[in-house]
Amino acid sequence: MKRADIISKIGRKYLKSNIENDEFSYKKGLQAIGKNYLDYLSEDAKRMYKDLDIRFENQKMSILIETKQNLNGTDLKNGLIQLQNYINFEREMNNNQIVAILASTSKDEIYVWYNINDSITLENYQKNERTIKSFEEYYDIYYGTTNDKLALIQNTYSLNELLHKYGINEKIRSQFVGTCLLALKNGLIYENLSTAQIIAGVESKLTNLLEKDLNKAYKLSILKTKVLNSQDVRELKDYEFQDILNHIKKDILPSINDKSTMGQDLLNLFFTTFNKYVGKTDKNQAFTPDHIVHFMCRVTGVNRNSVVLDPCCGSGAFLVRALTDALDDCDTDEQRNHVKQKQIYGIEYEETAFGLSTTNMLIHGDGNSNIIQGSCFSEDNYTDAGINVVLMNPPYNGQRKHCNPKYVETWNEKVTTDPSKGFHYVYYIASKIKTGKLAVLLPMQCAIGASADLQYFKKKMLEEHTLDAVFSLPADMFYPGANAVACCMVFNLGVRHENSPIKETFFGYFKDDGFIKRKNLGRLEREPGIWNKIESKWLQLYRERKTEVGLSVVKKVGPNDEWLAEAYMETDYSKLNKYDFQKVINEYLGYRIANGGNIWQS
Repeated sequence: MKRADIISKIGRKYLKSNIENDEFSYKKGLQAIGKNYLDYLSEDAKRMYKDLDIRFENQKMSILIETKQNLNGTDLKNGLIQLQNYINFEREMNNNQIVAILASTSKDEIYVWYNINDSITLENYQKNERTIKSFEEYYDIYYGTTNDKLALIQNTYSLNELLHKYGINEKIRSQFVGTCLLALKNGLIYENLSTAQIIAGVESKLTNLLEKDLNKAYKLSILKTKVLNSQDVRELKDYEFQDILNHIKKDILPSINDKSTMGQDLLNLFFTTFNKYVGKTDKNQAFTPDHIVHFMCRVTGVNRNSVVLDPCCGSGAFLVRALTDALDDCDTDEQRNHVKQKQIYGIEYEETAFGLSTTNMLIHGDGNSNIIQGSCFSEDNYTDAGINVVLMNPPYNGQRKHCNPKYVETWNEKVTTDPSKGFHYVYYIASKIKTGKLAVLLPMQCAIGASADLQYFKKKMLEEHTLDAVFSLPADMFYPGANAVACCMVFNLGVRHENSPIKETFFGYFKDDGFIKRKNLGRLEREPGIWNKIESKWLQLYRERKTEVGLSVVKKVGPNDEWLAEAYMETDYSKLNKYDFQKVINEYLGYRIANGGNIWQS
């Protein structure tokens, strides 16, 4: 990348040059404050380094860039030493945060360092940084909003209580909050305005955001009908509406720096957590926790080349996570725009949930999302899109109107909910997509296959696809909300199970995700950072297909076998204690009660 292009990208208005050719002399700069640059040269300096190729600065941050034609061999080694000396000089000149960059002028190759406490090395550079950013983007990394997960969850609970106080019905609460958040993120003015004026302002913001969307009119009509024109919202007193917006602006947005990947994660966490609060009265609602969504995206390898479908997208958790992961893997704006416009697809049957997923995607910066309302059994907008990743959590007790009409024709007239517990959704979508990777959350009954319907769909899936892995997940994963106990099945589509080069299926007993239930807060990590360690362990076992006592096993299975780690895994009895025994008893009793059984019956 040429120097002129680097300067243009970062921003010439921040360029600080005190000698010719846009370079900066630290000899001259330090001399101006009464210091001698020679006093700060490192011991391994090969020569009297003093002139940095490009330097940008404001009152809080400096960006130091040293360019080389190629970044290899001796040039790379000397470049590290040279840049380190410029960092030393910069520290003597000011207290700014520093971004240090080595850049090639002949290739698109850079090394970037943030948060420089010690020496820069080839071990501690930012490995995900592959392109030059603008000064504002670098600045935001240091000085943008601080991401605060605990504060966000606590304030989410308080917000739900506030909405309850002001009479916003649970049925529209999620969509109302999402719409307000979206408007506030895009500069909504509401102070000292009436409720009618605020509603008009929100509608104007939504209109602008959906400007390039082919379904603009329909999406706006849903948001207006379901939310803005609802009696609960229209009857809000002026101060009540302002109070709600103040709460979101002061207590939710400050916890989220959405210009970072973690900030995108927290936006998703907010949406998922809020949905759980308002959905906890309906035990059929299973809002997938964001960390499990993230795990499934990593299992399926979502990246900049993935074309993702969620055929039962609900509030859009899988789509948002896939979008975030794919964008995080992009190098250019062109790649990012293509991901947003052509690589994320969703279908949602329920009108309210469809509006929610649309809002969720807009909040995460996607104004052209390919989300449509309808049944995945009739919509086929995705069939020619090149889908290679499917992420889904279908309804486990879908009513007749939700299910595949051809399958419903086979039901006994007394049957009112899906006998396959969502499995027939999986088979239908797999048959449509035909190739790629599919990860789905299903209830444990599907893995056990006790009924004729479940055995049928297990058999059909293996006849056409490969069962790559099954993960047994925490029993309270959906708390608060649905109480279903679920597993994650992973299929390699298009290769018959018996013909697959993978002869054995991986089974993970992943019941401990490091999260515990906290009153009024849902499930939180029992200690900071534990999930990252656990997720890394799970992924390592899966990718290496390793058997580890108490955690995983690989086993050759067929349609008549149980697809659960519990059926094949050895138990490490040395680690068992009375609390483990009590936990199993509690889970068993909970399962019996949830399924209408008598807990005293043997």
